[in-house]
Amino acid sequence: MASATLPVPGASRQLLGELLSEFVGTMILILFGVGVVAQVVAADLGNHDSIAWAWGFGVMLGVYVAARVSGAHLNPAVTLSLAIFRGFSWSKVLPYALAQTAGAFVAALLVRWNYTEILAKADPGHTIKTQTIFATLPGNGTFPVSEWGALRDQIIGTAILVLVIMALTDIRNTAPKANMGALITGLLVVAIGMAFGADAGYAINPARDFGPRLASYLTGYRHAWRDQYGDLYFWVPIVGPLIGGPVGAAIYQFLVARFLPTQEVQAGRVLTEDDE
Repeated sequence: MASATLPVPGASRQLLGELLSEFVGTMILILFGVGVVAQVVAADLGNHDSIAWAWGFGVMLGVYVAARVSGAHLNPAVTLSLAIFRGFSWSKVLPYALAQTAGAFVAALLVRWNYTEILAKADPGHTIKTQTIFATLPGNGTFPVSEWGALRDQIIGTAILVLVIMALTDIRNTAPKANMGALITGLLVVAIGMAFGADAGYAINPARDFGPRLASYLTGYRHAWRDQYGDLYFWVPIVGPLIGGPVGAAIYQFLVARFLPTQEVQAGRVLTEDDE
């Protein structure tokens, strides 16, 4: 008679550590990202470049915080893509996404609390004027972009993000050495913000948008789920990245990775696919 397989305490502890790491790493990312938008929009300190650079730095610092324990996905679209193409455990996809969203939610609450006085002066009615601090809108609430145009943008932007992340983490390619991957990933987000920020605020991350959007809703932004046209919009920065991430990963896997050598000599030893 076969004996039942019992949970391994060490494995449960490891998963808990990974989820806490994703929580804290995503929280760091959002503290800098939402914080800089609050400073620019509500306090009129800084500009678009400030936002792009701070988001990039937030990603970099979040990755440095979480990478050793969880891999620092910090983004459900990244987690999903790694499950599809890199063998990441499917059983961890939903827990990772929930931990990432929780981290983003808590960080947004902290920013909301910290900027209480400035937000009250800049927008006492908590209107769409300052909604973009916490959640994205089509055309950043200014330009004539529909929700379908924003969905297109989110698919493209997240595809770019994940395609490059797949390259940066591929040991068979020219992956950054000496712990430089986090810095390069941060610069990638800066570049996306500078090149693909107008159509939909480059959420490119379901946790980044939904967590702060929920936090804003619970703290006075009653229109948080809709865009400036009154349309239900919250689904766009969730669905778009979850489509775009695997698309970008597929492009890398089938157009680049399949042509890379299966082994290479590095640091005096041969690396094979088994080393990944």
